[in-house]
Amino acid sequence: MKKLIISPSILSADFYNLEKDAEELKKCGADTLHVDVMDGSFVNNITIGQAFVQSIAESVPLPMDVHLMIDRPERFIKDYAVENVNNICVHPESTDHLDGTLQQIMETGIKTGVALNPATPLASLQWVIDKVDLIMIMTVNPGFGGQKFIKAMLPKIEQARELIDDAGKDIILAVDGGVTGDNAPEIVAAGADYLVSGSYILSNKNLSVQQAIAELQKAETRK
Repeated sequence: MKKLIISPSILSADFYNLEKDAEELKKCGADTLHVDVMDGSFVNNITIGQAFVQSIAESVPLPMDVHLMIDRPERFIKDYAVENVNNICVHPESTDHLDGTLQQIMETGIKTGVALNPATPLASLQWVIDKVDLIMIMTVNPGFGGQKFIKAMLPKIEQARELIDDAGKDIILAVDGGVTGDNAPEIVAAGADYLVSGSYILSNKNLSVQQAIAELQKAETRK
């Protein structure tokens, strides 16, 4: 099992004080900053674009993982492949040529990711697994933060872990959507080694940012 990665989503952050929020997140033990890019077409919400990502890339103190929830992401790969971006993640449904889009990401020197919506089968990865560095299982329907975890996705996480193990590749298995301290242990037990969490960390009325991150980190020992 790899070290458990905690990646707070900026979807729940204060965009006016993002650098300050990111500094606090790093101080509290976050490993990366999850950047959700939505275009209002692939998902029914609009967040930020490439200009925003480019503008914050040098100022935030955490490496960024960019999750492109946009149509035809192949048009913009180079725009998001900026300094301090670790990974660019795309959806199979968003592009006509997933293999080619992953190849574009690889050519930038940045790690590749494929995000699978709740209804998207693991079979979508069958012919591109050799080009994938990260598989992200969506445990909510993407587009908005604060949704509840879909527990029926736990077997899918387990199956994704089996797929990775069978492939014999060092692929990160991420889970995004409704992740909390309560469900993190069973998510990690199912095989995840990367947790994306937004509102639980940054909009928690009962726990501080440090406490929320600590609760997620405990999943590594409570699984």
